[in-house]
Amino acid sequence: MPALMLQGTGSNVGKSVLVAGLCRAALRRGLKVAPFKPQNMSNNAAVTADGGEIGRAQALQARACGLDPVTDMNPVLLKPETDVGSQVVVQGKRIATVKAREYAALKPQLLTSVLDSFNRLAASHDLVIVEGAGSPAEVNLRPGDIANMGFAEAADLPVVLIGDIDRGGVIAQIVGTQAVLSAQDNARIKGFLINKFRGDPTLFDDGYRMISDHTGWQGFGTAPWFSEAWKLPAEDALDIRSAPNKDGFHIVCLRLSRIANFDDMDPLAQEPGVRLTMLGHGEPIPGDADLVILPGSKSTRGDLAFLRAQGWDIDLAAHHRRGGRILGICGGYQMLGQTVSDPAGIEGPAGTDPGLGLLDVTTTMTGDKRLTRTTATHAATGLPLSGYEIHIGRTTGPDTTRPFATLDGQPEGATAPDGLTQGSYLHGMFADDSFRAAWLKAMNVTASTSTYDATVEKTLDALADHLETHLDVTGLLNLAR
Repeated sequence: MPALMLQGTGSNVGKSVLVAGLCRAALRRGLKVAPFKPQNMSNNAAVTADGGEIGRAQALQARACGLDPVTDMNPVLLKPETDVGSQVVVQGKRIATVKAREYAALKPQLLTSVLDSFNRLAASHDLVIVEGAGSPAEVNLRPGDIANMGFAEAADLPVVLIGDIDRGGVIAQIVGTQAVLSAQDNARIKGFLINKFRGDPTLFDDGYRMISDHTGWQGFGTAPWFSEAWKLPAEDALDIRSAPNKDGFHIVCLRLSRIANFDDMDPLAQEPGVRLTMLGHGEPIPGDADLVILPGSKSTRGDLAFLRAQGWDIDLAAHHRRGGRILGICGGYQMLGQTVSDPAGIEGPAGTDPGLGLLDVTTTMTGDKRLTRTTATHAATGLPLSGYEIHIGRTTGPDTTRPFATLDGQPEGATAPDGLTQGSYLHGMFADDSFRAAWLKAMNVTASTSTYDATVEKTLDALADHLETHLDVTGLLNLAR
């Protein structure tokens, strides 16, 4: 198969960004290229053109390839709902919620679906660039593996190993990985590269040679830290950068324990007139916040408990009394209501919890999941806005008669009588430049004249340039067979 697999010495070594950059570099060389990740774990999902969902990173990689994302690009998506259990999405559709031990038994059954998706992509493209998950050095997970070497073996792919020098110990990362892998798996690794170097990369020349001498693997270069990566949609909430400026309209987003689809924050982070704070656990909501955003959550009732444990419910009540604005998106919208009920135990133990009581609505979780791209009309401005929905549950109540938007002629979302607290199920709305500008203007904030999509495209091109400068991109692409 015309494919190459990038695996890492650990999580967050930069695999997703490197794959996106290589995809854009391959596209610019005239290749018909597609991304693929057999198994991803993320609550930040994208709605695909074929009506399913995949990891946000694969949607960005598809964009780097000039493609619309489809479910075959990430056939298995795990969406954590608790510390020990995850929703399992296969080829875009939820099939079960299982605990970690149960998933270990399920994995071998999923390999057929994973290979089917991969083979369809490979048959219709000149090249597929595959991203591993976590690290192949977790050899305790090797039996039944579908994310790293197990998949590479099943699909017969060459592998390049990525080490992250920024976290330290990169020589041990790579040499140690070779030490614990079987001879059969080591034979699949055709080389290594170093990522996230800060400063002059030639200072690592001796270390680079040591890795090559110890492993016998070919080195494909040292990539310096790519400082513009924050402008790309983030898959991990920890990667969303709080605005460095101390002035401007202060938006505070609560980083919930199961925060989901937080790409809503990416366009706001790039607005020079906005000061965005991603608030972590244990931190109080600052008194100078102009707007507090309750983002999406994979476990609404679980994150309601988390929110209260931080004391954020008390802070929100004080913010509300001061006349501050509040916006709940998806799960955050559900939290703002009077109650959240899950009679069938879809997201956890069956039951009903009191909401924050800031909107006069109630939510009931239902088994059907709404997955769709949408175009709605913003009620306050009359402007069209584009986004997507990815949620379970129905929300009803008096405040829905003052909708946030209208969708297919029906009210969507809710607004409190004073207009300062609002909720909506629509994700991705702030990526719509016209809507974002009008929404900010209503709060006396002047939006940037740059377009969000153009910024992402420009950054992908800059990333490809960065990799072409510092890595042997031709050598990497030539490994694919």
